[in-house]
Amino acid sequence: MGQREKELNSVLVKPAGPDCNMACRYCFYLEKDRFFPESAVHRLSGAVLEAMIRQVMTHGRTNLSFGWQGGEPTLMGVGFFERAVELEKKHGRGGQIVGNGLQTNGLLIDHKWCCFLREAKFLVGLSLDGPEHVHDHYRLTRGGQPTWKRVSDALKRMLDSGVEVNALTVVNDYSARFPCEIYESLKQRGLNYMQFIPCYERAADDPRCVAPFSVTPERFGTFLCSVFDCWLNDFRDGGATTSVRWFDSVFATYVGLQPPECTLLAECGTYVVIEHNGDVFTCDFFVDDEWKLGNVLDGNLEAMLNSPRQAQFGRRKAELPRACQACSWLTHCRGGCPKERWPHPSGENLSYFCDAYKMFFAHADGDLRKTAELWLRRHSQPAVAQPVPAAPTGLRGKVGRNDPCPCGSGEKHKRCCGR
Repeated sequence: MGQREKELNSVLVKPAGPDCNMACRYCFYLEKDRFFPESAVHRLSGAVLEAMIRQVMTHGRTNLSFGWQGGEPTLMGVGFFERAVELEKKHGRGGQIVGNGLQTNGLLIDHKWCCFLREAKFLVGLSLDGPEHVHDHYRLTRGGQPTWKRVSDALKRMLDSGVEVNALTVVNDYSARFPCEIYESLKQRGLNYMQFIPCYERAADDPRCVAPFSVTPERFGTFLCSVFDCWLNDFRDGGATTSVRWFDSVFATYVGLQPPECTLLAECGTYVVIEHNGDVFTCDFFVDDEWKLGNVLDGNLEAMLNSPRQAQFGRRKAELPRACQACSWLTHCRGGCPKERWPHPSGENLSYFCDAYKMFFAHADGDLRKTAELWLRRHSQPAVAQPVPAAPTGLRGKVGRNDPCPCGSGEKHKRCCGR
């Protein structure tokens, strides 16, 4: 029996390529401009936009998502995204549910942006590394100016306007020292959905070494354990009020669900990345000639997703060293992201953060198991399924975070299947 074809349900789009109005010292994407030397300014054209959306809406099934990232995608202006939504409606079919996510540094978010993001129901991932001294340590403008105040103002503007906002927080060599301060700072600013991304890059002058701004495995392990304890205390004080994406994803592995985070899957290659010129790549971290799949203007996205090249890329993650295969945490870790593979003292290429993950699981396993038992007991009870309203033609049928969960559990969606 052949391998089941992957469905074209999710794409990651770089509408402004690597262009950005900031110059974060740890950014790995700014240097991607060397792959696109034909122009100093990179912008996705109307032809590429319609070709991409038409293919996704035509080949995609029911639940579809567009992730708009960069660089900085808001450089495209509000009009570009208004046109994107129009094309989703134009090429959509009845019953399809479409989600749009925008990752932004927030510098350009004004009242007009807020109105659009609220009305179009975009989920915004705001890059905010924590309190002022943490955020401004690396997240500076091209002129070297701090950005925390402007980003904080943009966050307040969005929350006051009713825009859904999550925190995207990079954990680097400096910020890793302040786990609880960062967690509480994000909470105090109304960011109850958090994603912590470990900073790991090779040194520019010697790829055998890591860049100095990268977080060490020991520091990252301590960071995860400390934030987990903060989250657990919130939970014990009256129910979790925050969601940490990596904890949610790990928890899924404890209850037999597929984790939403690709680093915890057995294989990669579940989505594709589309650059500003229509070039399609296997992954956000592998935008290079080796892993280019084609171009959206003269190729089929679904075929690229199911191509031998994409399959080869996906299998690389599953080719685990002996240490991983024998590890008791394998079902919860899956060896981490292939980008992180690094010569380990054991002599094998393990995840750079292997020791961090081991530290976390040894610390949190007992609480995760207890919570999983409670969750499984609750979800083993028969429930009367609640009808889900039909989605309008083309888009916008998603269940809200605070709506009752469609599974009938009686819980809010965000605390049940929405996790």
